[in-house]
Amino acid sequence: MRIVSTNFIPDRSRPGLTTTAIGAVDLQGAGGNWATVGRRSRGGRRVCRQREKRKGKSVGLRIGTLNVGTMTGKGRELADMMERRKVDILCVQETRWKGSKARSIGAGFKLFYYGVDSKRNGVGVVLKEEFVRNVLEVKRVSDRVMSLKLEIEGVMLNVVSGYAPQVGCELEEKERFWSELDEVIESIPTGERVVIGADFNGHVGEGNTGDEEVMGKFGVKERNLEGQMVVDFAKRMDMGVVNTYFQKREEHRVTYKSGGRRTQVDYILCRRGNLKEISDCKVVVGESVARQHRMVVCRMTLMVCKTKRSKIEMEKKTKWWKLKKEECCEEFREKLRQALGGQVVLPDDWETTAEVIRETGRKDSIQRKRLAKKKWDMDRTEENRQEYKELQRRVKREVSKTKQKAYDELYTRLDTREGEKDLYRLARQRDRDGKDVQQVRVIKDRDGRVLTSEESVQRRWKEYFEELMNEENEREKRVEGVNSVEQEVDKIRKDEVRKALKRMKSGKAVGPDDIPVEVWKCLGKAAVEFLASLFNRILESEKMPEEWRRSVLVLIFKNKGDVQSCSNYRGIKLMSHTMKVWERVVEARLRKVVEICEQQYGFMPRKSTTDAIFALRILMEKYRDGQKELHCVFVDLEKAYDRVPREELWYCMGSQE
Repeated sequence: MRIVSTNFIPDRSRPGLTTTAIGAVDLQGAGGNWATVGRRSRGGRRVCRQREKRKGKSVGLRIGTLNVGTMTGKGRELADMMERRKVDILCVQETRWKGSKARSIGAGFKLFYYGVDSKRNGVGVVLKEEFVRNVLEVKRVSDRVMSLKLEIEGVMLNVVSGYAPQVGCELEEKERFWSELDEVIESIPTGERVVIGADFNGHVGEGNTGDEEVMGKFGVKERNLEGQMVVDFAKRMDMGVVNTYFQKREEHRVTYKSGGRRTQVDYILCRRGNLKEISDCKVVVGESVARQHRMVVCRMTLMVCKTKRSKIEMEKKTKWWKLKKEECCEEFREKLRQALGGQVVLPDDWETTAEVIRETGRKDSIQRKRLAKKKWDMDRTEENRQEYKELQRRVKREVSKTKQKAYDELYTRLDTREGEKDLYRLARQRDRDGKDVQQVRVIKDRDGRVLTSEESVQRRWKEYFEELMNEENEREKRVEGVNSVEQEVDKIRKDEVRKALKRMKSGKAVGPDDIPVEVWKCLGKAAVEFLASLFNRILESEKMPEEWRRSVLVLIFKNKGDVQSCSNYRGIKLMSHTMKVWERVVEARLRKVVEICEQQYGFMPRKSTTDAIFALRILMEKYRDGQKELHCVFVDLEKAYDRVPREELWYCMGSQE
């Protein structure tokens, strides 16, 4: 999640303040609807649809369950089947994969799985790519039970995948499974949707005498002990066995076939209050992904609230990375010179210069194709259509060539010493792809209530960060003040700016002004002269450009604790690169006058905290060899970088002579 915020630099009059501106359902009614659907009554279906239409917006989902036998070698095959059958969410059992990760299996599907043994058990949930960003929480309870919580258009949907012990397993193992499943369902608020897709290894049987409230009468064969456990669970949790409500021929009810055995052991369950949202459920035949089991799929229609979301205009991304090439850099300098009317010197004021640079950089390489598409949309003649098609083919060829060239260059670069950076970058990207939650969708307020609307979520983040950045760790307050002494400050020299630019790293995310440090490095002498003049004006007026006060706050989950708690996220601000150059200049001057003790290892040139760790390890080894006691104290300041004692900083700077 990205939040545009405003940075307020604290002044001497208010040294301790920083603010952040962020831009139950009637059972008889449900049963009646299901009875008409079960008899394939067209009128009944029409009644249901008309009722849903009156309520407002709806989101259709196809949710299924399948015991795959093993996921080894079946990832792509499973993804292709889901794409072909238009399945959005699939609970899978007996994956036999060890570990707890999320990984792409191809065709735009992602598998969230958990297993402790590569030879047995294991469960997972496969999501269509468009729903991956809707994942709020993943609970991996055991290698037989796991759940996903999704937020879809303001509706909370919990998908639970389960794999019950087989008939011959110990009673203790079966009780443990049902206890884990009970615990998961009980932890879900009553207002949220729940869908369970599981291989229960039990037969609920035909007929529903005495159990009408939790199942229909369209099961298979007779009920056994394990099937009775399923029915008892449904009664405890007020759920319905979806498979049994729809009258289908036996071929579309049998989920397990082996030799001469044909039975029903895979089920989809949902809360009775939400049964009206299920319009169909049947077994999909003709697929060969699993050897013995067959996929069960239900069609679910979520009735969602019509919420007005603020329209976010997608800004065109400027391809600043092209400035790494000398020919592109020269072309940019020439276009900038033309934009300035042939002048080599940049304008004096920041606003004019920044706007000229941005406009010059916004040259899209596929602009001709977009113009051709616009022309084709406005005037659909055969000539315009052929022009658009030809440009489309040309762009595809260029993209293919560029992509292949980039791969070749990457493989060559990875074999070099300089390619280590790219290798680590690819590893980090793969690690990010394997994470469960990649985007903040909802968050909890102070009282633990879940906020879903965009406005309330942003208000909560604003409230949290204002409190966090204005809070300081407990310490002894200073009573004495420091007298300010007015003195002449040397002007910022060009060589200082040049050194600061050299220390800036390229390829970093830009701030809201969309001007990276690569621009200044590309412009060379003209940039140094402009920045030196700009920094001196800031020094004299004690005012920085208003554009520098804005930043983009990126939230990064710490991979621990509640995913919906603000305190479990780290905020990183993307600020103006030009302001960072200014900070480098000021920081270099401060280092000349500030005395830092030799024991400081972090953020020091030619030093590292690994040196201190190494020294401590050597000390521990020597004490162990001498059989002497060694007492160490480790102090970790909570949120130290968020709770900077600003008054102390002003005091320390004022104490310098």
